[in-house]
Amino acid sequence: MTTDELATVAAHGHVPAREPLQAEHPHAAFALEVRDLWAGYPGDPPAIEAVDLQVPVGELVGLIGPNGAGKSTLFKSIMGLLRPSQGEVLAFGRPIAEARSDIAYMPQVEEVDWDFPVSVFDVALMGRYRRPRPFARWSAEDRDAAMNALDRVGLADLASRPAGRLSGGQRRRVLMARAIARGARLLLLDEPFAGLDAAVQHDIIAILDELAREGRSILVATHDLSCVANSCDETYCLNRRVIAAGPSAAVLTEEVLTETFQRHLLSIPAAAPLGDVVRGVGGGSGGAGAGS
Repeated sequence: MTTDELATVAAHGHVPAREPLQAEHPHAAFALEVRDLWAGYPGDPPAIEAVDLQVPVGELVGLIGPNGAGKSTLFKSIMGLLRPSQGEVLAFGRPIAEARSDIAYMPQVEEVDWDFPVSVFDVALMGRYRRPRPFARWSAEDRDAAMNALDRVGLADLASRPAGRLSGGQRRRVLMARAIARGARLLLLDEPFAGLDAAVQHDIIAILDELAREGRSILVATHDLSCVANSCDETYCLNRRVIAAGPSAAVLTEEVLTETFQRHLLSIPAAAPLGDVVRGVGGGSGGAGAGS
């Protein structure tokens, strides 16, 4: 680690695990295109309105907004779990129904039943499930993919442990392993950094950087503004509608953040710790606690 990196750690608690692409970088193609999307729940006003969003191939894109902004609703609409009232979603130029095998979804840990009796390896192996296969056995390729994904997130040694005995940070990592094991070209990650300390966040972002370098495309919904500022190629600020979008350095300004979170916020300098930038935003990522 260089002297500059050590100074950054001392000042901010972590080193960015990847450098975002330059603001003027070209987009060859899009893994995900969301066009004029409106969606919500029966009896309620639309949770998202007129959302336009693009995830370029091989890039890491951040999606930020307060609780209730519509991030999870957007993800569910993209996955086809929630039918939008208007608009369309394309993955690699195809309707979602035709591109499901190319998409992997990592839900929030709170949406998973951790009391279900499965091992860590079983959770990762679930990522290989693509269609009903009554009485079929998992192939050697499936098992290798699951174990390789666990190794990638640092959980290979815990493969036989009951998933319910994992810590909060480990639960997020095994869900990421499940998404990686799928082998999908597009990953949708819902709050992967919540509750993780800075060192584990750094490790997760390093994994995402590797995946992007391999050509995977990643959309990350998060409250962790520092991770987005330091690591995402582009950022979308959402509060029912898209407030702003573009290169992270250009989007994460005081004016945009104040409009997005509907309270006065400072802009985010490079490698700034979240706690020094904004306090009490939504369900933040909470520093140390969940650990690894």
